[in-house]
Amino acid sequence: MSGIFKLKSNYKPAGDQPGAIKKLVSGLSSNLRYQTLLGVTGSGKTYSVANVIQQYNKPTLVIAPNKTLAAQLYREYKNFFPENAVHYFVSYYDYYQPEAYLPITDTYIDKEAMINQEIDRLRHGATSALMTRRDVIIVASVSCIYNLGVPTSYLAASLVLEKGQMIVRSDLIKQLVSMQFERSQSNVERGQFRVRGDIFEIRPMSENIYYRLELRGQKIASISVLDNVSQNIQDNLNEIIIFPPKHFISNAPQIEAAIKNIKSELKDRLAYFKKEGLLLEAERLSRRTRYDIEMLQSLGYCHGIENYSRHLSGKLSGDAPDSLLAYFPWKDGKPDFLTIIDESHITVPQIRGMYNGDQARKKNLVQYGWRLPSALDNRPLKFSEFEKRIGQVIFTTATPGDFEKEYSEQIAEQVIRPTGLIDPEIEVRPVFDKKTNYSQINDVTLEVEKRSKLKERSIINTLTKKQAEDLHAYFKERGLKSNYLHSDIKTLERVEILKDFRTGKFDVLIGVNLLREGLDLPEVTLVAILDADREGFLRSETSLMQTMGRAARNVKGKIILYADRKTDSMKKAIKEVGRRRRKQLDYNLKNKITPINISKKIEEFFNLEEADEKK
Repeated sequence: MSGIFKLKSNYKPAGDQPGAIKKLVSGLSSNLRYQTLLGVTGSGKTYSVANVIQQYNKPTLVIAPNKTLAAQLYREYKNFFPENAVHYFVSYYDYYQPEAYLPITDTYIDKEAMINQEIDRLRHGATSALMTRRDVIIVASVSCIYNLGVPTSYLAASLVLEKGQMIVRSDLIKQLVSMQFERSQSNVERGQFRVRGDIFEIRPMSENIYYRLELRGQKIASISVLDNVSQNIQDNLNEIIIFPPKHFISNAPQIEAAIKNIKSELKDRLAYFKKEGLLLEAERLSRRTRYDIEMLQSLGYCHGIENYSRHLSGKLSGDAPDSLLAYFPWKDGKPDFLTIIDESHITVPQIRGMYNGDQARKKNLVQYGWRLPSALDNRPLKFSEFEKRIGQVIFTTATPGDFEKEYSEQIAEQVIRPTGLIDPEIEVRPVFDKKTNYSQINDVTLEVEKRSKLKERSIINTLTKKQAEDLHAYFKERGLKSNYLHSDIKTLERVEILKDFRTGKFDVLIGVNLLREGLDLPEVTLVAILDADREGFLRSETSLMQTMGRAARNVKGKIILYADRKTDSMKKAIKEVGRRRRKQLDYNLKNKITPINISKKIEEFFNLEEADEKK
């Protein structure tokens, strides 16, 4: 059987890549559960994994530690597999304030959220692809372990329409409404439809197009795909599949059964509150739950419907929720897909910690009558549940964490870069030099100014967001073009900032934690880490190694650590970089290789006007 993935690339594996690819594929064939690709920055880990995906020939989930890195990986895999279904799945909130209750101050905080419609579209594109094909690569953040809705309900609610199919106009309207599509009288937005006579215009959530269906004599006479802006016909089809615009979708029997169970749970909970003399909590819970039941009965949906997901899905108390992982295929009772955990030293601890943080918040809501106990089952997966729902795993990182070291059955090391680049030299300078009366800010400013004149890029890593913003303001006063990047900046703005940095709209990028793992910025010739001797999470051996790696894609790469003393973390990081440099230098000398800069095309992470291809 020919492979389902078609890898397109202008280059072939080189350096340590051929050996790493062969070792990982062999490990998969031998049914090894966990493997690690220990690849230094700039060694082409993504390309190596792309080769493994092509040879392994199964749907693949790639999990990244943050949205910015996920976006970069999404674009890279989309370039490697232009003929296959590569999709992006991250949290769709630009702003999210979860529902919470603070008993000390008797303060209830309602859920507030600002949904990014473009990311929501991409999420629906991911689940739709998993329902209809196997040549799928989903690049996701850790949001992939959160409750998403039952995939069988999502699939069952989908609507298959064929040219020549018998259908009554009023029945089609009812079906679309029951799927949670909204009827519109004007422009058709995502998740809406419009009816003009016997012509239906339906805009799916997952694409930047809409379908036009024409009925004649209670039959579908034609199905056309129209461009959303120009409204020109792009294609004429014989069949389409329309998926619901919401992942939490239930049919009438499911809603009816759920309401019955919700009422039963409410009755038991109210009895408990009254027995304990908690009359305020009883009144609060009764009012809210009965209102939600009315909404479910009339609309089939309510605000916060995910809190009733256990009843809607028919699951038992404590059962694991259905996350994105449930949409991937299984075979013979086992997951039938490959999982890549990128920058695993960060991602694995994130996955481990999600459940406890979520439960701590929700237990207050349940205890004080804001939610039924079943709301606790609307949650992310526990780590043990996550492990049961993934198949074979490859961790990719330059700095393996404790989990990878303990459980990986083999490690493929990728230290030699295809370009011959060696790890940059490290220089340690004082935070404050008494001889010159210069601080680290004075010194790094001079270093940045030198590189700006040469049109080179610099990264400065600070300890706090405030320090990053203040340094940006200081540079601006000095006439330097700079910007900052941290977690308060919206997802799509972050990727625009990175693109502007690479194109030279500014020369200095200042940040805290987001300037560590995986960012591919080959124009950077200087990485400066301020206060490198402040031992802790942001200045651990792993953090230092990852941050320093941002300078490893350029022949002129240089690293400056500002510190008044060498901490244990600094010593370990410097020692490991020295080991890798010796190995790289020996390889280059033996093979007469002259290092060259990594070349990477500057492009959009997302083409917001691009409709997902029809395959």
